[in-house]
Amino acid sequence: MPPAERFPLAVIGAGQAGLATVHAANRRGLHPLVLEASDRAGGSWPHHYDSLTLFSPARFSSLPGRPVPGEPDRYPVRDEVVAYLRDYAARLDADFRYGQRVAGVERSGNGFLLTTADGSRFEAVTVVCATGGFTRPHRPDLPGLTDFTGTVVHTADYRSPAPFTGQRIVVVGGGNSGVQIATELAGVARVSLASRAPVAWAEQRPLGRDIHWWFARSGLDAAPLRRLWERGPTLVNDDGRHRAAFASGNPDRREMFTRLDQDEVTWSDGTVEGIDALVLATGYRPALGYLSDTGALDGEGRPLHRGGVSTTVPGLGYVGLEFQRSFSSATLRGVGRDARHVLRRLRPRA
Repeated sequence: MPPAERFPLAVIGAGQAGLATVHAANRRGLHPLVLEASDRAGGSWPHHYDSLTLFSPARFSSLPGRPVPGEPDRYPVRDEVVAYLRDYAARLDADFRYGQRVAGVERSGNGFLLTTADGSRFEAVTVVCATGGFTRPHRPDLPGLTDFTGTVVHTADYRSPAPFTGQRIVVVGGGNSGVQIATELAGVARVSLASRAPVAWAEQRPLGRDIHWWFARSGLDAAPLRRLWERGPTLVNDDGRHRAAFASGNPDRREMFTRLDQDEVTWSDGTVEGIDALVLATGYRPALGYLSDTGALDGEGRPLHRGGVSTTVPGLGYVGLEFQRSFSSATLRGVGRDARHVLRRLRPRA
């Protein structure tokens, strides 16, 4: 077996978090290795639903060093973000290896040995995991879900409303994606949004300024608000269109159902109704299984870290985790700040 190639820094993932990490590494004079499972840069963005529109304007949706092109106050769509990320990657100084899914990471000497699914091996002194929080869909254990005979699709696999025309659909989850998909589906189907709490609407442009402008100006965008956020309702940014759709009665919002049975749903008031499909807008979990033998994860597979720096494995860091350091850590506008912080703490050297 040939010796493994050796690098000062290996970045796992070429999505928004990985690219921000490479940019921060370049500013430190580093030419990192980047291992990406797909055949191009972009992370999970190319796989989101067709109509996805950012809830933050272009001026607040950029990675470090290069603004999103075009009118800064518009709200970019999915394909614009994908094109932006791929152009951003092309301008970085890194050794991108596409089609290389990391299967395992283990400690080796003064660093790490990374093995990919095809058997390729790489050594690195420092490793940053930037596979983010949008590659492992969370499917909750809903009562009766395993026996449900209708269609079940997570938002990770949802693309457009066309396959659901004329159906009775329940969307589970009252966050931004759940509301946006429910509103879109209502154009071709009868839709209910099931959530444990009422939808909490946030005005998208209070006093004529986008809400993200207020977050940035007030400092909330960089604040560690996880506990406050988890205790409160999930806020849904809206310019009025989604509220108007729900006010029309289709989609409607209902208390979370109590169970599923074959092709029926039992609502909290005891009403039983036949449905055709269930759309799970239930979020994601970090995809870090390749670290399972390093001691970097807790019993539920979550990384043990402080601000993105592993507390159990020296030389290991993370970028792109939800609430890693702030409210915006898992967003385009937040990953650059976190990447700089992590590399300052890890101090990778050329």
